[in-house]
Amino acid sequence: MNFTDRVERVEPSATLAVSNLASELEADGVDVVDLSVGEPDFATPANITDAGKAAMDAGETGYAPSNGVPALREGIAAKLREDGLDYEAGNVIVTPGAKQALFETFQTLVEEGSEVVLLDPAWVSYEAMAKLAGAELNRVDLAPHDFQLEPALDDLADAVSDDTDLLVVNSPSNPTGAVYSRAAMEGVRDLAVDHDVTVVSDEIYQHINYGQEHVSLAGLDGMFERTVTINGFSKAYSMTGWRLGYLAAPEDVISQAGKVQSHSVSSATNFVQHAGVEALENTDDAVVEMVDAFESRRDRLLDLFEEHGKDVSTPDGAFYLMLPVAEDDQQWCQDALKDAHVATVPGSAFGAPGYARLSYAASTERLEEAVERLADAGYL
Repeated sequence: MNFTDRVERVEPSATLAVSNLASELEADGVDVVDLSVGEPDFATPANITDAGKAAMDAGETGYAPSNGVPALREGIAAKLREDGLDYEAGNVIVTPGAKQALFETFQTLVEEGSEVVLLDPAWVSYEAMAKLAGAELNRVDLAPHDFQLEPALDDLADAVSDDTDLLVVNSPSNPTGAVYSRAAMEGVRDLAVDHDVTVVSDEIYQHINYGQEHVSLAGLDGMFERTVTINGFSKAYSMTGWRLGYLAAPEDVISQAGKVQSHSVSSATNFVQHAGVEALENTDDAVVEMVDAFESRRDRLLDLFEEHGKDVSTPDGAFYLMLPVAEDDQQWCQDALKDAHVATVPGSAFGAPGYARLSYAASTERLEEAVERLADAGYL
């Protein structure tokens, strides 16, 4: 068969590729400490699961309105207003996962030859989505600045121009865990306004934050009309398999992105959306409990790496850290998996060669075992 150029210029997900290799080893009876996939290791809170079951029992199993059931769109808009963002229900599309929200946004705003600016290290799927839409990429390297955006604003200013169509900002960041300061976000605002650039603000890790201020770009002066806010339920509420996310944007964006949704996935699952309403309304305590656990695990990992002489940047959010490894990070990750049976993701997949991304969404005991294995096998 002949394949399209757009699909041939995209690489498979490096995260899932590592996870698949780890699964193959586990199928052969090997005990692998898998720190590759960004999935909370907590069960979905019981009140959310119960709400999903109750919705099924109540018959909420048919087609849902394409842009989302009214109760959830209203609930999301109310949550966003609490964050200082001036969204109403009509500004929201509920999607089957935040990844779908991002995909629809790229398909709506990016076309052949568009310029998309990414902040490296960047989540692997941004590049793929941009390429599938036909975009050209311009990348800004934050690694020399300890993964922070504020000291790299001059570099960003060199990258953003009147030819830039879309800038993607992800805070807290996957893969670095960096939380960008208000000054950094105001710098993004100034560039976006000066050059009339649309910004995607991916805030999926908003609630997994260890004490830093969370700044939503759409709340800054001049940004509401040029920002698409992405968020969802997978990370904060441990609902990865439920596939529930959303985008919030000006109504003209919603009317166009809604076409993509209606002609592709149709809608998010009906009863899942009702569980989402429960998540927003009654799950704050469970979220705090999970975030406290992630912070404790982060601190333990940082202490362990310090004991082994590894200088690791402190992540202020999400549940990832970037471990400096060999120059050939892909080979390091493959060897570490085969020799130490610890699965990590090569930093080069995110635009950060010389690093490995570790997810600490695992028990403290397993994290300690992972570091011990890596040290015993000579990888630290």
